Amino acid sequence: MASATQLSFNDNAVLGALFDPESSLSNSTQISDTIPSQAAIPELQSIQAAEREALLPLNQEEPSESDIWKSISQLDTIIHNNPTYASAWNNRAQTRRMLYDIEQLCQQVQELRMVLDDLSHAIDLATPKNPLAPVPAMDAKVLASAHTHRGYLLYSASRSAKLAKAVISSVPNLHRLDKDGLEEMASREFTLGGRYGNDTARQLAVRTNPYAKLCGSIVKEAMQKEVADYNSQTQEVRS
Repeated sequence: MASATQLSFNDNAVLGALFDPESSLSNSTQISDTIPSQAAIPELQSIQAAEREALLPLNQEEPSESDIWKSISQLDTIIHNNPTYASAWNNRAQTRRMLYDIEQLCQQVQELRMVLDDLSHAIDLATPKNPLAPVPAMDAKVLASAHTHRGYLLYSASRSAKLAKAVISSVPNLHRLDKDGLEEMASREFTLGGRYGNDTARQLAVRTNPYAKLCGSIVKEAMQKEVADYNSQTQEVRS
């Protein structure tokens, strides 16, 4: 009988990450309520008040298109006056997305590009320069939302040839990716969204993880072989 294979510490960690979403994503980033946002923004409270006012018309079940455009216009002003305020970039992307469902985005390449650009700006501004340092809670909230939203768009593109074409035309660096590549990128975005506190992204990261899918298919194939061998042996005994 062959000796049992000894898994390295890293192998165990990888397998644990694949099959236990809580182990790898929930505690990998320290989020602090006591440290300020890395972007030193004067008059932060007044900016946040203006942002809340801009988003107030959206706080209803079905905001009108005019309300959405009004919010976008107010967020435009906030961003123009405070270009390092990450939350406004993220909220403008989220607000603009309210104008179109996924199918409509296929025909709105310019709008899709603006959404993706705003998400990228928000992520760039809020991402800590030191990956080992605690993340301010305000920045973590932006990162959780922006990465999850970008992951959702990439995942949707991996399921729709029309949206994939629109996304790739909006982000030229993606032009070599097929549907599997887009889904893998979506998984990375969901992983980051989960790391910064979005529970839905945490679960989606595991479901879309290509290595977990590979391991799952290997396990399934091995189980099918075991069942086939067992059935074959049973038939031989009966004969």
